[in-house]
Amino acid sequence: MSTALDELAGNFAALRPHLVSVAYRLTGALSDAEDAVQESWLRLSGLDERRRAAIEDHKGWLTTVVSRICLDRLRSAAVRRERYVGEWLPEPVLGPLGTPSSEDPLTVAVRDDGMRMAAMVVLDRLTAEQRVAFVLHDAFSVPFGEIAEILGCTVETARQHGSRGRRAVADADPPPRTALAEQQQIIEKFMTAMLTGDIQAVAEVLHPDVVLVGDGGGKARTAVHTVAGFDKVTRLFQGLMRMYDPAGIEQARLALVNGDLGLYIPPQAASEGYRALDEHVDAFVIRDGKIVEIYDMANPDKLTTARTRVGS
Repeated sequence: MSTALDELAGNFAALRPHLVSVAYRLTGALSDAEDAVQESWLRLSGLDERRRAAIEDHKGWLTTVVSRICLDRLRSAAVRRERYVGEWLPEPVLGPLGTPSSEDPLTVAVRDDGMRMAAMVVLDRLTAEQRVAFVLHDAFSVPFGEIAEILGCTVETARQHGSRGRRAVADADPPPRTALAEQQQIIEKFMTAMLTGDIQAVAEVLHPDVVLVGDGGGKARTAVHTVAGFDKVTRLFQGLMRMYDPAGIEQARLALVNGDLGLYIPPQAASEGYRALDEHVDAFVIRDGKIVEIYDMANPDKLTTARTRVGS
């Protein structure tokens, strides 16, 4: 016989993709997002029956709770990032190619353009207050009155936070998502060029304004600082092709990275004349038929979920 708590759990499960989407877009970290969503359930299920019955809109109530938890995590993360080694990138959400499972809330969530890696990187540049106000209002239509309560400020201040976040996102101007078929053609050409050691072919798929951002967190090898410009990125790849065995590229697998086509590169032991290769996840942004942004994620702490999902 179904109980009121069973019915509540069923309603929560239906809202989980939405809550995961909110939490991940606010934090950029899967572990933080999943913890926030789970904590929201514990708070809801822990209420007595009278207080649960008084909640008229479970979606709104849970969104508010998740947002407050994520705001606290964003503020504490800002302190942690001051000590972080190198650039910081969001934790990637990987999925297999082919038809995604509608049962997986993460796969459902990253179909949204606002969850692309390029968009998530822009969100990371906002203050915690700007990020919460912009994401909740523009992506999830939460009124500024409710956002003000979450932030603990006036409605006008909440509007200002949202407006500043919106301007920052607009100024970043990430290119629109390229069709997956075109992404695959360009990335496979890039992989072939790396595999054969053809630096000229690598250069042919790079945009004149190409930028590479690495995130190793001091625990894995990648670029410590952003590498900007065609010449610098080309020279970087020329050096990489000398240091690492091309067999590492042979082991790379195409995967969806935040809804766009990317690469999962498993670790590889050192071999004669070549260094050991760390595990990597690479996300790409395509503009005018060429790769304009590369996000190279190698911090093992951010790849634990990717490792299990890429083969699912």
